[in-house]
Amino acid sequence: MDSAVLAAGREALLVALTVSGPPLLAALAVGLLAGILQAATQVHDHSLGAVPRLAAVLAAVGAAAPWIGARVGRFARACLEAALTGGP
Repeated sequence: MDSAVLAAGREALLVALTVSGPPLLAALAVGLLAGILQAATQVHDHSLGAVPRLAAVLAAVGAAAPWIGARVGRFARACLEAALTGGP
């Protein structure tokens, strides 16, 4: 029982890290680009960095939503099957 719970917890962490990758990478890329642009133009306004990052994260979540939903759905299905059958 304990090993099944640990395995499910480990898999939950891996799924969370995996599905958070696309939005985080989009925020990183756009933030880096906005930072370089702000440094080049010497315009230091917080909204110039935050608004494009927010838009990039929303676009990445929208584009990856089917994949994220399928990945989380497979994990939920595996957890429910393991709980109902009593095994991993």
